Amino acid sequence: MNTLSRTIVAFFATAILIVGCGGGSGGGGIAPPPPPPTGGITGTGIAVGPITGFGSVIVNGVTYDTSSASFTKDGLPATQDDFSVGQVVLVTGSIDSNGANASADTVEFDDIVEGPVSSVDNALNQIVVLGQTVLITPTTSIDDSCPATLDGLLGIPAVEVSGLADANGVIEATRIDCRDATWNGIMEVNGLVSGHNAGARTFMINGLEVDYSAAMVDNFPTAGVISDGDPVEAKGTVFDGSTLDATRVEFKGNRFANDDGVHAEIEGFITRFVSASDFDVSGIPVTTTGSTLFEGGTAADLGLNLKVEVDGDFNASGVLVATKVDIKSATAVRVTGNLDSVSGSTLTILGITVNTDALKTRFEDKSDADVDPLRAGDLNAGDYVEIRGQEQPVGQITAVIVERDDPDTRTELRGFVEVGGNNEPNLTVLGVTIVTNAATLYRDSRGATDVGMSSVEFWAAVQEGSLVDARGTETGDTTLTATELELQMD
Repeated sequence: MNTLSRTIVAFFATAILIVGCGGGSGGGGIAPPPPPPTGGITGTGIAVGPITGFGSVIVNGVTYDTSSASFTKDGLPATQDDFSVGQVVLVTGSIDSNGANASADTVEFDDIVEGPVSSVDNALNQIVVLGQTVLITPTTSIDDSCPATLDGLLGIPAVEVSGLADANGVIEATRIDCRDATWNGIMEVNGLVSGHNAGARTFMINGLEVDYSAAMVDNFPTAGVISDGDPVEAKGTVFDGSTLDATRVEFKGNRFANDDGVHAEIEGFITRFVSASDFDVSGIPVTTTGSTLFEGGTAADLGLNLKVEVDGDFNASGVLVATKVDIKSATAVRVTGNLDSVSGSTLTILGITVNTDALKTRFEDKSDADVDPLRAGDLNAGDYVEIRGQEQPVGQITAVIVERDDPDTRTELRGFVEVGGNNEPNLTVLGVTIVTNAATLYRDSRGATDVGMSSVEFWAAVQEGSLVDARGTETGDTTLTATELELQMD
């Protein structure tokens, strides 16, 4: 395994948690697995990101031939069948500079936290797992093994979370799997050490206290010595609601001092920000130059907790010199219902044109048909689907996730009120007329709690550009009659 592979494996094992211990452009950042990179890696290299499809493994828009690859899941040998879309993986192998003929030598997955859910916040779409706040977003893949509601997660043994952490330690989940009574009871969490008490042999990872008095302490730079700021993985089987009695604590840091000239592609949150030429992405120090290309915004838009994708090469100081910085747009649009038609990679639902990409759109079949891998060509008019993505271009959806499910009568549309589309008692979103009547219920989820509101309050608050979620029945090709209409925070 080359130097880059050794380095990436070390920070990948921290499961995309924020690790900003080095700081500064010469700090040799210690980091978790950065998710989706975008372009080709010349010669031997790596890619880290959520799986978007199979038939080999698709990561960051590249299909990697896995016919000769070895698979590892949570440190144990695995097969490709053990992996799922949305899981953040590390791929090592080779790829042509044009992104073709990609071949994987290894594919590895490690979760960021696994354990019981201690609390649920429906208004904020958040759960707490082993003291870690986990945000569930429109781009989170949730396995069929999970209950239909967030509250249902409180009644199961554990969840396994794959995702990205921001500068505050909040995890944005890319996938959640749920454990049943056969779960082995091994809990694990990745994060930064704080509040270390050497005498008591305890430390904190965000809201979790870790007691390592009976733990095996592995791989630390100074044998057995734990310090604040260390990126670690703690495992154990005993958790009293606030403290994990660890059986093992492993150091997960590494530096990039020997990776001069190595290519890397990293997606994550900006976890340290000094200037547009001195910041960290998932703990990796990044610098930009006058020739750096910016997409989705400009250098002036960069700041703490912004999600970006960085493409570049490491210099002799272990700093990633960016050739491209892609500022990631929020995924706010959602539509659920029956497909009107399928034409190649283009879907139509409620009259809305949905653009998919075989390499970038995450397809998953949750219906009884259970087609795996699912592709656009497997879908048919009348299939019941949920589509999440961005309104791009205006009036259309660029899909990030397409999930097929068993037939249902519920139709849902989440999007922005069009210019001129606020015509009480109706709204227009993505070209769809949302019809309200005396039976329509109104809610407001823009604040810390989700509350009911009167129709008068709703129509006084809604305006062009407001993000709304309508649930009801499709009553025409481009008409949805809402039984519930909710104002949401964009």
